[in-house]
Amino acid sequence: MIQGKIQIRAIVSGCAALLLCTVSGFSLAQTTDINPLLSSAPSWDLNGDGIYTCDEWKVFVNKIFDRADKNHDGHVDAQEFETIKNADPLFRDADLGYFDDDHDGRLSRREFVDKPSPFFLRYDKNSDCRVTPDELKGASTGGEKTGTSPHGRGRGGGLR
Repeated sequence: MIQGKIQIRAIVSGCAALLLCTVSGFSLAQTTDINPLLSSAPSWDLNGDGIYTCDEWKVFVNKIFDRADKNHDGHVDAQEFETIKNADPLFRDADLGYFDDDHDGRLSRREFVDKPSPFFLRYDKNSDCRVTPDELKGASTGGEKTGTSPHGRGRGGGLR
């Protein structure tokens, strides 16, 4: 009899916890972090081959800069920078100060476009400005490598 009551209490407690999670909007999807580096990559894989290149990245960020530079003065100010933040989830939490190398409160095309891509810093294991599906698979199993390319500009820092 006592064991039956314990089992019933366990079932009721489990149902209450499940109901509480449902009511509060909690779900497994919300507990999983989506990597913005990976989730945004298909949007700039211009030929859709699943191999991400520095050239494709440069085209992508140049287009974002062009959209943000509303007055076409060759610079993006703090107000225009909001366009960059809204352009792709990768830039959602971006800070103008990260890109603003000369600390003048605005970005030149060079400051924005030539900033090394965190995607290449993280996933381009052999520094060839190409991230292949094998490199992405290897990154998910650990062994991440960071650094600059042998060309001295950082991976994603220049057209190749």
